[in-house]
Amino acid sequence: MPLSTRAPPSSFAYPFQAYPGNPDPGAPLPVGYHSRRSSLESLHNPPRRSLNFSEDSHNPPHSPLGSSTHEELGRPVAPFMSDSGHGSGSPQSPSREGSPRSTLYRNSAAAATLTTKGSSANLNDSSRPNSMIFRAPFLSPASRNSSTVWTPPAYVPQLGMDSTSPAGSTTALGLAVRKGKPPVPSTLLTEKLTKEDKPWLAQRQPRERLAKFLTFSCIFLGLAGAALLCFFDVRSVDLLDESNMCVVFEDDFNSDSLDTSVWKRTVELGGFGNGEFEIMTNKDENLKVQNGNLYIIPTLTSQDIGADSIFDGYNYDLGGDCTTDNKTACSVTSSQNTSTVIPPVQSAMISTNGTHSITYGRVQVRAKIPRGDWLWPAIWMLPQDNKYGEWPLSGEIDLMEARGNDANYPAQGFNFVRSSLNYAPLETLRTQIFGWWTMKRGGFNEDFHTYTLEWTPNWMRLYVDSRLQALLELDIKKEKQSFWERGNYPQVAQNGEGQEVPVTDPWDSSWSAPFDQDFYLILSVATGGTSGWFPDNVGDKPWTDGDPKAMYNFAKAQSTWSATWPTSEDDLAMRIDWVKMWKMC
Repeated sequence: MPLSTRAPPSSFAYPFQAYPGNPDPGAPLPVGYHSRRSSLESLHNPPRRSLNFSEDSHNPPHSPLGSSTHEELGRPVAPFMSDSGHGSGSPQSPSREGSPRSTLYRNSAAAATLTTKGSSANLNDSSRPNSMIFRAPFLSPASRNSSTVWTPPAYVPQLGMDSTSPAGSTTALGLAVRKGKPPVPSTLLTEKLTKEDKPWLAQRQPRERLAKFLTFSCIFLGLAGAALLCFFDVRSVDLLDESNMCVVFEDDFNSDSLDTSVWKRTVELGGFGNGEFEIMTNKDENLKVQNGNLYIIPTLTSQDIGADSIFDGYNYDLGGDCTTDNKTACSVTSSQNTSTVIPPVQSAMISTNGTHSITYGRVQVRAKIPRGDWLWPAIWMLPQDNKYGEWPLSGEIDLMEARGNDANYPAQGFNFVRSSLNYAPLETLRTQIFGWWTMKRGGFNEDFHTYTLEWTPNWMRLYVDSRLQALLELDIKKEKQSFWERGNYPQVAQNGEGQEVPVTDPWDSSWSAPFDQDFYLILSVATGGTSGWFPDNVGDKPWTDGDPKAMYNFAKAQSTWSATWPTSEDDLAMRIDWVKMWKMC
C-alpha cells in the first residue's frame, strides 16, 4: 500500500490540524488585531509577527521548514516549540535548523517511515492542494484517525494549570495559586426580604387565599372535632359519685395478728366445688400477718404427716375447726387400694362472711400473687344470703384469678390476671362472662397491684391499677340486656341428676340480677382442681379433669411441681397489702 503524501500529524503546530475540518489556530490574524493569548511567555516577549506566505509557495503554512526533500526535514513549528517565546508558529530561519530541537521531527518515527524502503515521498509535493479540507471540530478522540507514528507529549492538568491549554504549551504549566483573604460573609443573606424582593406577595391571587382559608379551616375543624370527641368520650365514662360513697371497712394489716372482727377463716378439705387438691387449714404456717402484709402460704402436707401417709393408712381429720356441716369435707383417710389420697397441699382462706358485705359500691385489694406451678390465687365474692338459690343461681364475682405457672405456660401464667362473673339458672348451664389483662414484661408476681370492683345497678367494672386497664366492663342499662338474655339459655336442659327440666328465668325481678344482693369478700390460694381452670394436656399437666384418680396422680408428681415453688415465703405466698370496701350510701 503506497504511503500517503499528506504530512503526518507531528508536522503541525497542533496534531488535530492534520485532519480535515479542524480549525487552524496558527493562521495569521487580520491587520490591526492583536492576539489575546495569555501565557507566561507573553509577559516577556515582543508582539507576535504576522505571517505572509506567497501564493506560489509549495509548502503549507505550517509544514516543517526545509521539508522540500526528505533528506533535510525541518522540525514542526508547534507553538510549544517556538524559540521566540510567544508561540506564534512563525517559520524559523535556516540557521536554527541545526539546533538540537530542530532535529525533533527529523529523528522521529514519522520521518523514518517516509525514508524507508527507498521511498522518495516529498512533503512538498505539488500534487498536494494549497487549501486543506478540515473536519468538523469537537469530535471525540475516538472518532479521529489515530496515528501510531508519533504523539505529542501530554500533561495531566493539575492544581493551578489551565486545562484548556494545549498539552505541550507552556501555558499549561502549573501556576502558583495565590492565597487570598477569606470571603467576607454576605450581609444580604441575613437581611429580611422585602416585598420588592418578593414581588409575588404584592398582590395575592384569590385562589391562593381561598386555598389557604380552606386548609386552615379543615385543620381547625379537625382539631375541634377531636377535642369534642375526647370530651364526650370522657363524659360518657361511668363513674361512682364519690359524695355518695361510705366506707364499710379497711384493713392495712399493720397489726401483729389477723383482725378476727373482720376476717373469718374457712377450714375444710372438700374441694369447694372445683375438685381442688388442698386443705384449707387453721394453721399459722399457712396464714400470718407480718411486715405490714397478710401472707397466705401454700405448704406441702407431706412435711407434716410424711410422704407415705399421703397415699395409704392415714386419717386426716379437721375436727372442731372444720367450718362446714359436710362431714366428708372435714376428714379423709388415705388408701392405696382405692387411690384415695390426703390432699398433698395445705393452704388458707379468709372472708368477710357474716361481718361485712355490700350490694353496690367499690372493693379494692392491693396484692402480689404467688409463683409456682398449679397455684391458684383468687380474690372473689359470694352472696351473703343466696337470694336466688345455691351456687350458681345467686352468682359469683371474681375480682382477680391467676395461675402461678410461669410466663411460658400456654394457658396464661403469672403474667395474666382475669376477672369474671359466674351465674346460671341450673348448675349444668353455667355461664361465665370474663376478661383479662396481661403484662408484656414481667408478671403480676413481681410487685403489688391494685384490683378494683366498681359496681352499680346500671354497670360493673373490674380493673387492675387503672380504669384504662379494665379486665371486664359491662353497661347493663345502655346495652339493655339482662344477665338472663346474655346467657341465651335453652328452653329445656338436664339438671344435676340427669333429668330434663324446663329452664325458667329465676332473676325476672331486676336487670342486674343475680348481682343485686349483698356479696362478701374472699381471699384464698388454691391448688390444682378438676374444674377446667388448668386445661388438660397443657403445660405438662400431670392429671386430667375427668379421671377419678386426678388427685392421686397430682400427688405422685409432687417432686416435679414442688420444685417450681420458691423457697422464700415472700415469693411463694399471696401477699395482701391492704383491703378497702365502700358502699353506696
